[in-house]
Amino acid sequence: MTTPSVSPVTPEPFLIANHLYGPSYISMDSALCHWGLIPERVFEISSVTPKISKRFMAQNAVYSFTHLPIAYYPLGIQSISLTKTQTVLIASPEKALCDKVITTAGINLRSRQQTLAFLVEDLRIEKDQLRDLNTIEMAKWLPVCPKRKSIELLIETIAEL
Repeated sequence: MTTPSVSPVTPEPFLIANHLYGPSYISMDSALCHWGLIPERVFEISSVTPKISKRFMAQNAVYSFTHLPIAYYPLGIQSISLTKTQTVLIASPEKALCDKVITTAGINLRSRQQTLAFLVEDLRIEKDQLRDLNTIEMAKWLPVCPKRKSIELLIETIAEL
């Protein structure tokens, strides 16, 4: 009887998150950090799921899963390779930013000035990076998007930069 070989490769935290509670994809601060949009180091792996919100501790890390509606869930997700053998689902930069606005309690964007302050001062995203975001793609999500008015204002503010 042969023993199956065990891979010596340690799973990446993002891969663990994708498998810990699914369906889910990496988003919000974790994805924003991955894409280089926010300068802060992130200590919690944040994901979005159409299921009930949950939080787990696994392998000395905190994994949070935030519920968003099923109609909005599948939009703007990318599959990326972290290593030769590890591929994960992650929000595009645009989707991660929308998810951040949608899931941040107390954020209801009501003016371009407030929106720009949130993006540049609170999140510390550079204006040049914001200009690179695809607002046309973001606008396609509006029909099923939670906090639609805030996301419309987010798109308008970014498009004007």
